Amino acid sequence: MRPRWSSGPAGLVLVRHGESEGNLADARAREQGAERLELDARDADVPLSAAGREQGGALNRWLHGLADDDRPTLVVSSPYERAAQTARLALEGLDVPLEMDERLRERDLGLFDGMTGKGIRARHPEEAARRDRLGKFWYQPPSGESWADVVLRVRSLLADLRHGHDGARLWLFTHQAVIMSFRHALEDLTEEELLEVDRRVQIPNASLTGYRREGDLLQPVSFADTSAVDADAGAEVTREPAQGGRGDGQA
Repeated sequence: MRPRWSSGPAGLVLVRHGESEGNLADARAREQGAERLELDARDADVPLSAAGREQGGALNRWLHGLADDDRPTLVVSSPYERAAQTARLALEGLDVPLEMDERLRERDLGLFDGMTGKGIRARHPEEAARRDRLGKFWYQPPSGESWADVVLRVRSLLADLRHGHDGARLWLFTHQAVIMSFRHALEDLTEEELLEVDRRVQIPNASLTGYRREGDLLQPVSFADTSAVDADAGAEVTREPAQGGRGDGQA
């Protein structure tokens, strides 16, 4: 059921983090047919790539060009470095408070963090079969999270937002699976509808997904919009191949 908003933000914008070193490591692993990513940092500490930093700068220049009434009044970020770094770059020179909330963190892949789909199928064929049986939305990697688990923390955050920040223009810096989970919660998408969107659209780095409060609902106004990066000569749009993500070849 879609959440009702008698109070809370006037608008909500979900920003995917800029391109990260993890995104680059995932692309290299795919090209090489490797079973694991060559990446030493834990997932929470993976920084932006050079292109990701440019994308953060593009967001900053785009925000500086907006009218005061269109800029965010509050920004909340995933504490994972690639999202927090994107938020800090985007807000440079702007008087906008930045808070962290762990409910916006990336989906936890547990045992499969840093593995490619090829690696999971080779080393854990029983889990690959279980994932095929349960489906992408419900499958929970060993010691990790399913998409349904991510939706639960998104719903928890939304419940808090409904009881504060009245009239705020709220921006959330987060990750691909979390943005899709917001769509599931805010738009009441079915499992099949959500997975069809996921098959068709790989959310670009530094893209915007927006909602505006109309009556007692947050209505979608944009999805995976790259206008801020497109308008900047110093940055390029980047995204993963279908079914991408750090260690997410299976999930």
